[in-house]
Amino acid sequence: MPINQPSGQIKLTNVSLVRLKKARKRFEVACYQNKVQDYRKGIEKDLDEVLQIHQVFMNVSKGLVANKEDLQKCFGTTNIDEVIEEIMHKGEIQLSEKERQLMLNKVNNEMLTIVSAKCINPVSKKRYPPTMIHKALQELKFSPVINKPAKLQALEAIKLLVSKQIIPIVRAKMKVKVVVSEPSKQSELIEKISRLITSSPGESTNSDSDPWACIGLIDPVNYRDLMTLCDKKGTVQVLDMAVIDNTTHN
Repeated sequence: MPINQPSGQIKLTNVSLVRLKKARKRFEVACYQNKVQDYRKGIEKDLDEVLQIHQVFMNVSKGLVANKEDLQKCFGTTNIDEVIEEIMHKGEIQLSEKERQLMLNKVNNEMLTIVSAKCINPVSKKRYPPTMIHKALQELKFSPVINKPAKLQALEAIKLLVSKQIIPIVRAKMKVKVVVSEPSKQSELIEKISRLITSSPGESTNSDSDPWACIGLIDPVNYRDLMTLCDKKGTVQVLDMAVIDNTTHN
């Protein structure tokens, strides 16, 4: 909680800062730890639950509050809420070393879990444990960062691992169900879809009925193309995000 000192300065403890430099001036807002990311993701919408104090500072540690002249010059407004909104969304989160390490560990663990779930050894048909993925990425000098989503970093890591092959690794395939209405009028579309889908063991294509339906496996990189093909002419349902294709041998 803020404590008003005789000098008029405001002292805050256990604070996470969001800092934005604009027009050669530095502006800061003081937030509760772990609340900034929730606010940026839309999980927390109430600013009062995020801010330690509803104020814009030039320097939080010194308790220096930004004056209206600086706000007007740099932000084009003296409306505190508007300025805070911009700082919260565009500013850089200032973390202590401990906070930074904890967040980095969280992102790293989440990224490794995603890579492990989405990839397999093409020979053994088994997934690699996160520890082995971590070791391979270290050899490739791939390090996660805290200001990028874990899912996006996982996709970058997968791309690197697959291209370098320091361990035998491929993306696990997706299992999908595709349905196309009026197949008699969509023969060309069905042919294109069939090129992208590998028949799944125990599954068959229902080619003699209306609507036409097919359950099978696709390479994840082809998912967007499949969605584009089926736009307004069919439907795509993902049955499994990552399955092991025992019919493929390398």
